[in-house]
Amino acid sequence: MNNTPLLQISDLHKAYVLDGVTIQALRGIDLMVEHGEFVAIMGPSGSGKSTLMHILGCLDIPDAGSYQLRGQDVTRMNSNQLAALRNREIGFVFQNFNLLPRTSALENVETPLIYAGVGKTERRQRAREALARMGLAERLYHLPNQLSGGQAQRVAIARALVTQPSLLLADEPTGNVDTITSADIMNLLDELNRNDGLTILLITHEQEVADRAQRRLSLRDGQLEAQA
Repeated sequence: MNNTPLLQISDLHKAYVLDGVTIQALRGIDLMVEHGEFVAIMGPSGSGKSTLMHILGCLDIPDAGSYQLRGQDVTRMNSNQLAALRNREIGFVFQNFNLLPRTSALENVETPLIYAGVGKTERRQRAREALARMGLAERLYHLPNQLSGGQAQRVAIARALVTQPSLLLADEPTGNVDTITSADIMNLLDELNRNDGLTILLITHEQEVADRAQRRLSLRDGQLEAQA
């Protein structure tokens, strides 16, 4: 049994300078996420959600504080180490899908495995299996513009899962789909968390989406607090 939290950040700070003005995006954030948790973070525009997501996803580093992912001190890593950790441990799902536009669903899902050095035969098989699990076995060779919004997001989820990550970061995953498709995507995330034990950290501005998580936090003015 692993008693180390999957993710732990302590006294995290991040500031930006914009037009000569210093903006404090994160002000002493503390957060611990255990293996298998489903956590939602809400907050208004400008609250620091994107900054926090970028740091948690090893796309940016804090100015101060500590971040440990599976017991590894992320803040001490160089860019190559961060890239390797990101590709191995973290899956991303974005509001705008971020699919390669001239690339089939199958090739989109294969992409992280190419960077991981997985051979062509194995990565093709794993990508097929990931898409089949998303209900897209008949859409392998469709381009993103030939897919509905819900199908495109399922391709994005398949791509996020194909490397078998420890953590799924979902940034407004229902922001570009209709209400019915939103419910389908949340049902899928619920299933991945409940049946696979996948740890999910989701950022959303929709209360009904956040309510699907086991734990809900609010981010305001760069500080986290539990929802009442």
